[in-house]
Amino acid sequence: MHTWLLPVVVAIAAAAIAYLVYSNKLNAAQAKIAEDRSEAERLKQNAVEEIEAERRELKLAAKEEALKLREQVESELKSQRDELDKTKRRLEEREDRIERLGTEMDNRARNLRTREQEIEVHAEQARQLVEEQERELQRVSGLTRQQAKETLLAEVEQEITQDANQLVRQKIAKAEEEADRKANEIIAWAIQRCAVDHTAESTVSVVPLPSDDMKGRIIGREGRNIRAFEQATGVDLIVDDTPEAVVLSGFDPVRREVARMSLESLISDGRIHPGRIEESVARAREEIEEKMKIAGEQATFETGVSGLHPELVRLLGKLHFRTSYGQNVLKHSIEVAHLVGAMAGECGARVAIARRAGLLHDIGKAVDFERDGSHALIGMEICRSRQEPEAVVHAVAAHHEEIPMESIEAFLVQAADAISAARPGARRETLESYLKRLEGLEGIAKSFTGVDKCYAIQAGRELRVMVKPDQVDDQTAHKLAKQMAERIQSEMEYPGQIRVTVIREKRAVEYAQ
Repeated sequence: MHTWLLPVVVAIAAAAIAYLVYSNKLNAAQAKIAEDRSEAERLKQNAVEEIEAERRELKLAAKEEALKLREQVESELKSQRDELDKTKRRLEEREDRIERLGTEMDNRARNLRTREQEIEVHAEQARQLVEEQERELQRVSGLTRQQAKETLLAEVEQEITQDANQLVRQKIAKAEEEADRKANEIIAWAIQRCAVDHTAESTVSVVPLPSDDMKGRIIGREGRNIRAFEQATGVDLIVDDTPEAVVLSGFDPVRREVARMSLESLISDGRIHPGRIEESVARAREEIEEKMKIAGEQATFETGVSGLHPELVRLLGKLHFRTSYGQNVLKHSIEVAHLVGAMAGECGARVAIARRAGLLHDIGKAVDFERDGSHALIGMEICRSRQEPEAVVHAVAAHHEEIPMESIEAFLVQAADAISAARPGARRETLESYLKRLEGLEGIAKSFTGVDKCYAIQAGRELRVMVKPDQVDDQTAHKLAKQMAERIQSEMEYPGQIRVTVIREKRAVEYAQ
């Protein structure tokens, strides 16, 4: 073979192989395309089927929703029809009741007309009886109808006048309670008109002793200890026959408290001599001064009053050791400050001024035993010298009407002072005045005719009277109670009010033999 044929054969073979490779790839590509077309057609068919299925499901769901809405609407319509039926039945029942009521009213009207006719007949009969009784009364009494009428009218007029006065007082009191807050001066005046005042003092303190032997040690040799004690404290030390106790007497409550504390300290220590007495009294005086300062500061804090002069705070603390009718004056002043502040707020007055004046209104009692004059005027001088506002000074001075009251706050301070003093349990009444008041009440009751027994009960707040039933009838019992109340109002002085109860009891007793 020729050498030049070999490359040709190789080229032809390579071309054949390349053609075969190309032909195979082409066939594979065509097969792949056909397969992809088949898969695409299948996916398209599946998508169409899924869309159709979803469309059928949506159509079915829409039908179900429409059915539910239809059922709901039908249910609502049925409920409305039922409600309308019930309303219709109620209206029919109401119409039936109205018809029955109309029939009943007609029957009642006929009965009323019948009764009116009967009443007219009875009234005519009563008129005739009254005329006969009048003629009989004129014959028996010897008075003409005009004369009896005038006598009766005079008695009725007197009773009506009294009742009218009482009614007017009640109406005025009710109007004052319900008055508008703008009527500040009227309210304050009304409260002030109810004010009452009581005063009392306690000037002794009792100090217990461990034994009667201590009395000799307190007196000392030739009385030197007791003289030193009285000179150091300014208080009288009374050693008498009272078992295991001595009495401290003095008008100054602070000095009396200093003496009590120092004497108790000396008794507990056991060493009693003039030097020791002076030390004990000095120490007690320092403790009292500290207590007064703390008590005064506590009072200003509790009432919300600020900016007081230190001397006023000290004098307030001094009131802690002062009592009036058994009532602690400092606690009373705090209570008055709260009361007057509340009333000032209700009346639209100056709350701060009112509360400040309420706290300081009795400040003069801290030094009234050292100066001449009433505690109200002394308090005015103290407050003015400590640069208190003039409205406060005026209220302090006027709360016992020693000077004319010119401000609402002054009226309110006086009223709050009276309220705090007169409330139940605030102050003690002496046994003598208490018994005198009870005896006065029973004496007034016994002065009336027909009274069998009488008792003043509830600490004199009620007078219970038993009358003789054969001498006092029911109508007279009411009149008797009214007359007793009037006598008590005019003849006695008392806080609050007194209830008069007249009891008439008729008993019939028989015995079976």
